[in-house]
Amino acid sequence: MKYTRQHASESIKRELSAIIRELKDPRLKEGFLSIAKIDVSEKNSVCRVFVSSLDGYEFAVNAAKYLQSAAGFIRKRLGERISLRYTPSVVFIPTSSFEEGAKILEKLNNIK
Repeated sequence: MKYTRQHASESIKRELSAIIRELKDPRLKEGFLSIAKIDVSEKNSVCRVFVSSLDGYEFAVNAAKYLQSAAGFIRKRLGERISLRYTPSVVFIPTSSFEEGAKILEKLNNIK
């Protein structure tokens, strides 16, 4: 089955979420971690994964470091779960999107 670029991105995001949940690293179990966005390169060679946490930006930074150290394992598991011509290398990037969203929500609630 041939994947379109958007379908491949959605499949990669879904599978990466599952793989991250299955990781046994206790440092990742401490807080809530989420994939905020996925950016897959034109030829599926690199996948930038933006991770965010409700526990703050610092937790997201540390989680991105832990995930990057396991990137080879994660890429291998990703290749086993989805059938693409090439399994992209994975780069984890921390983002503060949850914090920013919470601040906006708080401001909206204060307006009422």
